[in-house]
Amino acid sequence: MADVKRVERPLSPHLTIYRPQLTSITSILTRITGNALIVTAFVIVWWLFAASAGPEYFAVANGFATSIVGDIFFTLSLLGIWYHYLAGLRHLLFDAGHGLDLPTAEKLGWACIGGSVVLTVLTLIII
Repeated sequence: MADVKRVERPLSPHLTIYRPQLTSITSILTRITGNALIVTAFVIVWWLFAASAGPEYFAVANGFATSIVGDIFFTLSLLGIWYHYLAGLRHLLFDAGHGLDLPTAEKLGWACIGGSVVLTVLTLIII
């Protein structure tokens, strides 16, 4: 059998040389916010269930919901809702074939990020 001569080849590019792009980051954030909103839905269902289970159980759930940790949790959830909504609108534009060029896609990505922050602050002010 012939001797196999191993050739030293470079490894595939990985995180050390890959520069994350705004479009990939916004796509990842869309997935993260979607999954985080599932957790938020479970917390809201827990709170509603506690309200029907009795005053002792509701006191625990309401204590979490009205604590500083609960306020931060629901504020971040509100930010996630707005971001996920705006990213969904952005994807509807992409599905219709609009905004697929890189400059427009990046502008829409920044609009999702900035718009979600602005809409979160406006919602908090109104509520």
